Amino acid sequence: MVHDLRTCKYGAHASNLGALIADQLAAESNCPAFIVDPVVVDELEPIARITGRPDIEKRSIFHALNQKAVAKRFALMVGSRYEDLTLIVAHLGGGISIGCHRKGFVVDVNNALDGSGPFSPERAGTIQAGKWTELLLQKDTSLSDALKMISGRGGLVAHLGTSNVLEVEQKIKEGDEHARLIYDAMIYGISREIGAAAVAAEGKVDGIILTGRIAHSQYVTGRIEEYVRFIGHVHVMAGENEMMALAEGAWRVLCGHEVAREYSDSIPPVCHDPYELAILSISH
Repeated sequence: MVHDLRTCKYGAHASNLGALIADQLAAESNCPAFIVDPVVVDELEPIARITGRPDIEKRSIFHALNQKAVAKRFALMVGSRYEDLTLIVAHLGGGISIGCHRKGFVVDVNNALDGSGPFSPERAGTIQAGKWTELLLQKDTSLSDALKMISGRGGLVAHLGTSNVLEVEQKIKEGDEHARLIYDAMIYGISREIGAAAVAAEGKVDGIILTGRIAHSQYVTGRIEEYVRFIGHVHVMAGENEMMALAEGAWRVLCGHEVAREYSDSIPPVCHDPYELAILSISH
């Protein structure tokens, strides 16, 4: 794992540093170290991996740490087990990921980094492939610039020049109708993706959870609820609390509630019992 992270085998991202820091601290303190639900947790069903190109398979990259954590907290709140529920969790931040959590596994989720799903404050989301190809060829765009246009310079940044949703909402209050249109389009895209996740849940949804920092916005959560409440009851669990999520994951292993899984760079087999899953693709 350390070698793959140091060499950026699966991509360069700040999240690569987590395991490296933990490994160093553990060596200095002579204690065990764990990583918890990294961004490349891969529990996709085989059918969810297929795209219209046999040489391009869907990759699982999403806000797994926060999504899994809030889903498990929600299960405790309602007196159930995470493994017994089917939930749709929408993480709303600089990137946006919406996962279908079915009986303990995220069986389908949009790739929040590489360009799929709704656009977000910083990311372009799904865009028409033909038009995108034409744009890149016309501008003779380099690979690095193209990737930045998808992640970092897309979404609200591209349309409005800012990724700060508070600034956007202030513009709307001041009567900026263009800002309202773009912001509402983002909200519509989020809601539409929640609808898509309901298909993976086969329409049997025990709850829809809105989390991440943008979930603090009543404008956003209120409009999403108007769109999707026909699917299931909407619960707002705003914020990220990633340090707490890391601590909770390590605590579950140390107390014997979960078994630590082994690192592998291969896609794990489909498994219906989370406690039988021995190998998890956790490349980041």
